[in-house]
Amino acid sequence: MSHNKTDQLIAEARRYKEEREKGYREQALKLYPWVCGRCAREFTHKNLSELTVHHRDHNHDNNPQDGSNWELLCLYCHDNEHQRFEEFVRYGGSSSDNKSSSGTFNPFADLKNMMKQ
Repeated sequence: MSHNKTDQLIAEARRYKEEREKGYREQALKLYPWVCGRCAREFTHKNLSELTVHHRDHNHDNNPQDGSNWELLCLYCHDNEHQRFEEFVRYGGSSSDNKSSSGTFNPFADLKNMMKQ
């Protein structure tokens, strides 16, 4: 392989990496802790492929840079969220039937009480 061809391949690989890092998954993984927003399962590099980015409004084209339309969910919780949404669309329901699609896990929810102890 010629030196020029190798340089070209390396440059292409770097461009690909930069484009991929601009993607919403990479941005979300940098913004948020690697914890499922529903079941609170924690992730490491070893199992990170099982952590997905969920679009809160279900619009995959809505990707604000601040991550306000994303939440990290494990594969199982993500599937469950989409199933709930499909059922809501198909069968309808009142606003009280459809819980907020925001994450429910808050690691600091009881921090004030824990600090008192």
